[in-house]
Amino acid sequence: MPLTLAHALKIGRTFPNVEESTTFGAPALKVKGTVMACVPTNKAAEPNSLLIRMDRRDRPALLAEAPDLYYAPDHYLGYDGVLIRLAHCTPELARDLMAMAHKFVTRQPRKR
Repeated sequence: MPLTLAHALKIGRTFPNVEESTTFGAPALKVKGTVMACVPTNKAAEPNSLLIRMDRRDRPALLAEAPDLYYAPDHYLGYDGVLIRLAHCTPELARDLMAMAHKFVTRQPRKR
């Protein structure tokens, strides 16, 4: 069964300190004000997509693994995240992606 935006947001809200909010007027999940996942608003994004925050250095592996699910238009290449096509995502995978995004936005900054 394809994942809906409402279901994806519900899954994301199960993680600690996550609250539903908006970014650029679109639905978003945030942790202490930091975006964890959101509906992309740039015209390069396909309808029915969700931006999941992650380290951009890890993005190429996902893009190669499942190009029908993951994508990254040029506009988003400078951001730490990957776009997913909700119609190709399962609730189980969404939970794993939300866990990855939650870990990414709550990690401790690296010491220099």
